[in-house]
Amino acid sequence: MTSANSDQEEFWTSNAGPTWVEQENDLDQLLSPVLDRVLENGDLLHGHSVLDIGCGTGQSTLRAGALVGHTGHVLGADISSTMIARAKQRAEDLPHVDFALVDAEAHSFAPARFDRAISRFGVMFFSDTTAAFRNIAAALKPGGRISFATWGQTQANPWFTLPAAIAKAELGAPPKTDPDAPGPFALRDIDKTCSALTTAGLTDVTGTAQNLRLTLPGGADQIANLSMKVGPASGTMKHFAASQSARDRIEAAMRKAFGEFDDHAVPAEINFFTATKS
Repeated sequence: MTSANSDQEEFWTSNAGPTWVEQENDLDQLLSPVLDRVLENGDLLHGHSVLDIGCGTGQSTLRAGALVGHTGHVLGADISSTMIARAKQRAEDLPHVDFALVDAEAHSFAPARFDRAISRFGVMFFSDTTAAFRNIAAALKPGGRISFATWGQTQANPWFTLPAAIAKAELGAPPKTDPDAPGPFALRDIDKTCSALTTAGLTDVTGTAQNLRLTLPGGADQIANLSMKVGPASGTMKHFAASQSARDRIEAAMRKAFGEFDDHAVPAEINFFTATKS
């Protein structure tokens, strides 16, 4: 596979991909309120053909498949061979659900193939967001809709900021990254993202920030444990080759911090977007 996003391909295949596969159940549960809204906004109907962008290990694709039924079809697209392999395992008994190892920014999908396109946190990693939206729009049928979610403003998302601050206090500051570069917060600006969708030729563009609560059955302990494996604290500990004692202190501090939220539910600001192909 050739890709305009080779750095992302390497990261999600060799670095983050194996961890996401291992933590699949917790991540799917934590992010289920986000996927619920994406699917609701997408208005998926029986018989629809759907493109799932950045499908990861396939939870969003499977949910879409249940909505469109066996008369419909869902194609999950992702740049990570690690996660696509796992997604295929999850859907091996579902003939109307397929997966493709492709870069949705540049892949030549069949023109006007899909009734809907969806994405749960899969569109923030393109090297050229407008070009990616233009390519996805070309794959939509006239009147087709795209529905996707991105993280909102950084400071409104303690799932990222708390672990980052705790790890920094224990180990020091990791190298700075550009928040506008491909990554979790690249599309935090609603107006800018709506402009990209419009420039890509889509119409009826909407973008709204919504406040959600992210939870896991094990509460703060389970959320802290997950934060030790994915997200900014994990990256900082890896960068500094943190000792086990330092890791233990970081996890204890995260349990305490996440436990201070009501019902141990982490508040999150999520941007939800929809647009239509005219």
